Amino acid sequence: MGAPWKGAGRPALEADAAAQRGGFLAVTTFLAQITDMHIREPGQLAYGRLDTAPYLRAAVQALAALRQRPHALVLTGDLVDKGSAAEYAHLADLLAPVQALSVPVYLMPGNHDDRDQLRRSFPEHRYLGAGEFLQYVVEIGANAENGGGLCLVALDTVQQGDSAGHLCAKRLQWLRSTLAGLRDRAVVLAMHHPPFETLIGHMDEIGLVEGAGELAEILAAHRNVERVICGHLHRSIFAAFGGTVACTAPSPAHQVCLDLAPDAAQAWTLEPPGFHVHAWSGPGCLVTHEAAIGSFDGPHAFTG
Repeated sequence: MGAPWKGAGRPALEADAAAQRGGFLAVTTFLAQITDMHIREPGQLAYGRLDTAPYLRAAVQALAALRQRPHALVLTGDLVDKGSAAEYAHLADLLAPVQALSVPVYLMPGNHDDRDQLRRSFPEHRYLGAGEFLQYVVEIGANAENGGGLCLVALDTVQQGDSAGHLCAKRLQWLRSTLAGLRDRAVVLAMHHPPFETLIGHMDEIGLVEGAGELAEILAAHRNVERVICGHLHRSIFAAFGGTVACTAPSPAHQVCLDLAPDAAQAWTLEPPGFHVHAWSGPGCLVTHEAAIGSFDGPHAFTG
């Protein structure tokens, strides 16, 4: 077990309520997470019946409407459905409005993606590198330039040709070395496949099937990892893992049906879509919110 992460359990600020809230927002880093968009070529349908593009457009609109502008947006895999150049070109067009928000976008692969094509399609995203795996570390937040931001560590769980996730010895060693250099920094670890069982059987069969135990040991020795954020499940799910909290975010389009029966069918549904907003205000103080996508009545005051 690693040493306690300094600042964990930080007491509330001793200011009046208004000043406390203002001070909190001034030092808070907001990280938005959208995942599992499954974008197809224009005119093509996912699963032969779902046009996913309008759903991503709606997600970008919801992102722009947030009262607190995110410092960064991370897309945690299954960016497109087949990994083709045409799909990534369509994705780039759909993400273009985010540039007007001055919100940096960070891309990660899922099992539906193609690493090489992803790199070729987004050459301006230099952090993607040219290595065997698509892994990186970036610093985000209002005070990032002074070393006071949140470190986003992207860990590649994809094995080409396999829907399940894998953390081989090379990737685990990369993570050990990376976290060893970040012991005094707050870290959010991002990966496509969740490292925990969700009890949705057909998804757990293609979950992280290699390296989950080793990952838990690594995280237990690095208590500064504030959250493990994942995709793949098309649902909002949280679990304790490796001495921290791991979660999956919903899709902006289709969700996996919530059926925990051992023989549950592989099926998706158009439940209300969403994305996650992770708000970090200091060591041990990371809160995750689910943001709904769509048009709704309100807001209304609690009066009358």
